[in-house]
Amino acid sequence: MNNNHNIKPTVFVIFGGTGDLNARKLSPALYNLFLDGWLPEQFAIIGTGRTKLTDAEFRTILLADLNEFSRSGKAKKEAWDKFSPHIYYQVSDVKMPAAYEEFSQRLSAFEQEWNAPANVIYYLAVAPEFFPIIATGIAQRHTKDDPTRVRIVIEKPFGHDLESARALNKLLAQSFQECQIYRIDHYLGKETVQNIMAFRFANAIMEPLWNRNSIEHVQISVTEQLGVGDRTGYYDGSGALRDMIQNHLLQLLCLVAMEPPVNFTSDEVRNRKVDVLRAMRRFTPEEVRESAVRGQYGAGWIEGKEVPGYREEKDANPASNTETFAAVKFFVDNWRWQGVPFYVRTGKRMHRSASIISIQFKDVPHVIFPPETGESWQQNRLVISIQPEMSIRLQVQAKRPGLDMMLNTVDMVFDYHGTYAAEAPEAYETLLLDAMLGDQTLFMRGDQVEEAWDLVMPILNSWQGRPSLNFPNYSADSWGPEVAEALIARDGFHWFTLPLKSNDKKKA
Repeated sequence: MNNNHNIKPTVFVIFGGTGDLNARKLSPALYNLFLDGWLPEQFAIIGTGRTKLTDAEFRTILLADLNEFSRSGKAKKEAWDKFSPHIYYQVSDVKMPAAYEEFSQRLSAFEQEWNAPANVIYYLAVAPEFFPIIATGIAQRHTKDDPTRVRIVIEKPFGHDLESARALNKLLAQSFQECQIYRIDHYLGKETVQNIMAFRFANAIMEPLWNRNSIEHVQISVTEQLGVGDRTGYYDGSGALRDMIQNHLLQLLCLVAMEPPVNFTSDEVRNRKVDVLRAMRRFTPEEVRESAVRGQYGAGWIEGKEVPGYREEKDANPASNTETFAAVKFFVDNWRWQGVPFYVRTGKRMHRSASIISIQFKDVPHVIFPPETGESWQQNRLVISIQPEMSIRLQVQAKRPGLDMMLNTVDMVFDYHGTYAAEAPEAYETLLLDAMLGDQTLFMRGDQVEEAWDLVMPILNSWQGRPSLNFPNYSADSWGPEVAEALIARDGFHWFTLPLKSNDKKKA
């Protein structure tokens, strides 16, 4: 099978080639793209790091990673024998100019061997402090090259706050055009997330309802059962608001709230997302107290196993004020959404791992049925489940079978696994393919990043200046702190969770 859409010869340079991201996500994604026929015939993958390895040693490491993390299972010998000769390793210190000269020489050698110019994708799977150093080094080696052939992919976090994000954007703009910069948010590559736009803009039935006249409120909830694990060092300087809401959850909110784009070009789609972020109400210090709450998990039990609280995690600050849970009520001040609250929440060590968007419609204007017919009455709701279940369900009222008129809620469900036999690609497969194709639709633009930071900065500043006095305030295996329930209950609502299906128990 050959699906490569005439993709030009491509060289991937992965900074952090011996790191966890490459092991778990990048190399498995590239391997699966190869299996499915999406890579060009002429390609090379160069992993780089400070560890001294030969090409053969690096290939052996990646094979073990693929066998453990690839969605396609253990690599078959015939496929691996075809894929592995395209893998190389280069020992390098990103702070030394010589490293970038070696990359340039290797790229020239590939182009001579292939007798064709190659696109080069530099993937920065490294700590954020190395972004400016690597970006500068790359730019100095490509000053005379066609800019459309040189692309730089940058992982989150993109900045630590608004000021640092602006500084990084400014530095990148001095060396690269915006069309060369791919700020990656892996959530945007998830199959169900992409389907939000298809569901909204390919179906006429929803558009008349998609506004303040029919929708009462929107919830976006991304919860994790896991704790911080071995990320304590990073997480303690970040927290839930920076780690999840500033990027992942605000991007989901933009997909729900954006106006219909004129076409499906990357800049048109991203323009509409920026419109949403610019329309979102900024908080005053007083409003932060009413609209944003935080929490930190304590010790508890998860699936019969005792787990420590955040402050007892390895290398954690025993007096840490870092939030592991955050919930915020946002408003989008435009004609479509005026007055509709958007509730977002995220947290670690929660009762279940799940990513859900719940859109609750207003109740019927007049109930004609007797009260006893609707003991389980609830308003119509559209639920987009991103994980562990991949589905879109419309919850409506229907008559229960029988001689009497009794109503109950039923689900009209589109389920990925029940509808399609093919396995959905991993998010990184989609995003790496788009980087090869030069399609930036699912990547963050510089102004998007800055608007998102501008939106959350009042909350960050308020929390940093006002340490919490009651951390930890929720136990492991709970749904978060009581203040989070109070946040939404004040408006007469409650947080929505999908019932757990039996085959999801292990995933969750």
